Amino acid sequence: MRLIGPNGEQLGVQPTQRALAHAQDLGYDLVEIAPNAVPPVAKILDFGKYRFEKQQEAKEAKKRQKSVTWKEIRVTPKIDDHDIETKVKSASKFLADGDKLKLTVRFRGRELAHPDRGRVLLMQIAERLKEHGSVERTPLLEGRSMSMVMNPLRGAGAPPAPGQMPPQQPLPAPGTRPAPGLPRTPAAPAAAPRPFAAPARPPVAAPAAPVSGPTPVAPRPAAPSATASPTTTAAPRTTTARPAAARPPQRSA
Repeated sequence: MRLIGPNGEQLGVQPTQRALAHAQDLGYDLVEIAPNAVPPVAKILDFGKYRFEKQQEAKEAKKRQKSVTWKEIRVTPKIDDHDIETKVKSASKFLADGDKLKLTVRFRGRELAHPDRGRVLLMQIAERLKEHGSVERTPLLEGRSMSMVMNPLRGAGAPPAPGQMPPQQPLPAPGTRPAPGLPRTPAAPAAAPRPFAAPARPPVAAPAAPVSGPTPVAPRPAAPSATASPTTTAAPRTTTARPAAARPPQRSA
């Protein structure tokens, strides 16, 4: 047989007794993992640990597989419109959960003479459920009952794959009222009013202090004389302002 070591190394083709003795020397068991191969393949390992790992793999595989569940809804040919709405709601819930659905119409007494009414009723229900499932088997008459089988649409009732987030709905614009179930987005804050700044005024110069004493007056040019020669000019005169006389104090009566 072809022997594989405990760490996965290839030990070549060896006789069975030699391979078993080698496994006992290492403190492991000799397990045949491929009996149909030529030559058979055996591996040196711990049989208790190997059996435990196989059991865990079988449990995980059983958890991942999903069993098919059948649901049945029964109606009569003389069903009322309101009762049909109730049946359709229940059927849509079953199909949304991923279950197979069987719709059955039971005929009583002379109702069996008109099987076309049951077929029309089943097709009307299938038309209302076209968004949740598809018809697998068309209406078939079996004895005093007519049945039809519907399958859920692909992906109906299946959980999202690991690491894949469900699609998110777009958020409404800021300041608008969102639909029920969506988070509210706060409106953008209004800009604060800016303070009004008055234009700067140029500084006003302080008035000059009065000067005591007589105020000099600028000289005025003299008018030219008719007899004066054009080459001579009159000398300028300077006048001095006289201070006003002080008034005597008035006596009160």
